Amino acid sequence: MQEDALGHGSAIIEAIGQRAPTAQVYVAQVFDRRAVTSAAQVSAALHWLLAQDVRLINLSLGLRQDRDLLRQACAAAEARGVLLCASSPAQGEAVFPASYPGVLRVTGDARCSAQQWSWLNTAQADFAACVRGSSPGQSGASLGCAALSGHIAAYLGAHPQADKAQVRQWLQDNAHYQGPERRQQPCTPS
Repeated sequence: MQEDALGHGSAIIEAIGQRAPTAQVYVAQVFDRRAVTSAAQVSAALHWLLAQDVRLINLSLGLRQDRDLLRQACAAAEARGVLLCASSPAQGEAVFPASYPGVLRVTGDARCSAQQWSWLNTAQADFAACVRGSSPGQSGASLGCAALSGHIAAYLGAHPQADKAQVRQWLQDNAHYQGPERRQQPCTPS
């Protein structure tokens, strides 16, 4: 494994670990030093993680292009009952793997504290979680995705027999917020 020159992977692991300190974490590094990856690299990482017999995979990334190789790797995970959480932007174009069937689409939600998440149920994302990391400048959908993955990992640790439908129901039932964030316009003097 290469050094985490970007700090992205370290921030993701920290966000998961804050919520699931006893979770066993497998790292499949996919970004190069320039924050660039490919569908082939992510697909290979997914297959490696499946070979490790994991139950949950955090994908704090999004690719603009739909690629058969990535779609097939996600379908293989889905067929095995593995939960996939993938970053999705709060606005803008859809990304992959978040747009594939069965993948939990996750973004960040500024309303959420470290132990909260929201059930958005929007065209862009299913869920969102705390958008802030512990270091200045760390924020975004990647951290929201990692935070939700941490909550799920903690739940699976306490409920090892839970299936994907039960996890999804638990997330919906325990969401601190429902529906998207509503940004209010600032007051203007009259």
